[in-house]
Amino acid sequence: MNIVEFLKLIVFSLVEGFTEWLPISSTGHLILLQDIIPLHGSKEFFSTFEVLIQLAAVMAVVQQFALRLWPFGKRKRGGGFYLKEEKAILIGKILLACLPAAVFGLALDDILDKYLYNGFVVSLMLILYGFLFIFVEKRNENKNFRITKVEDLSWTLAFQIGLFQCLALIPGTSRSGATIIGAMLLSVGRVAATEFSFFLSVPVMAGASLLKLIKHGGNFSGSEWFTLILAMILTYFVSIYCIRFLLRYIRNHDFKVFAYYRIIFGGIVLLWFVVSRFLL
Repeated sequence: MNIVEFLKLIVFSLVEGFTEWLPISSTGHLILLQDIIPLHGSKEFFSTFEVLIQLAAVMAVVQQFALRLWPFGKRKRGGGFYLKEEKAILIGKILLACLPAAVFGLALDDILDKYLYNGFVVSLMLILYGFLFIFVEKRNENKNFRITKVEDLSWTLAFQIGLFQCLALIPGTSRSGATIIGAMLLSVGRVAATEFSFFLSVPVMAGASLLKLIKHGGNFSGSEWFTLILAMILTYFVSIYCIRFLLRYIRNHDFKVFAYYRIIFGGIVLLWFVVSRFLL
């Protein structure tokens, strides 16, 4: 791997770390990067690279919320462990919410990949959901949300939020953006909606990453493994920063700044797409 391709991989890792947790679509940004500065090499390697940097992002969530999600406690007397019912219930709700996207994703994967993974669709979704975020925030001005803690979500509410996550199968939508918008429309507060979107990322993204690693991991050279590990480390630390930043930010602000970014960036991308495809 030459130095140019190596630097491209670093850029992809940093972009994944920054965009996975902000409601601005990491998949959309990676698709656009691939259009602008395409990675060259085996499809197998770069397919694995993409899911491994997502795995690193998931590891950041697990590290940040380990105490919130770990369902076992240690007995003070007699040793051994016991199951914490409230945490086990929360994990159950997370898994339930992940089911719709998993089912639709598996069923529509080939169709989505063939027809929707392009800069035009990404730009339209960036703009559309930017305006949708503004609409939701305007609608919720001075509103007291009914649910302010993730632990207070009902099973029905968790499943409904999971249905909104299906919208993120269209690139440019943003998985976190779709779940946050859905949760807020269902009267879930910004912090709780954001935390739940983080939690939902763990089963799906970790499962996809591990399957890809098992399938292709033994076929890489030592230099390729070095690149993969370095990319994961970069993505992990950038993800830690973004998760902490977003949770601090939304305690005192709304999501409009991300909406404006989506609209402006989406407009630039749409213009670039039109010029590059039809005028050049």
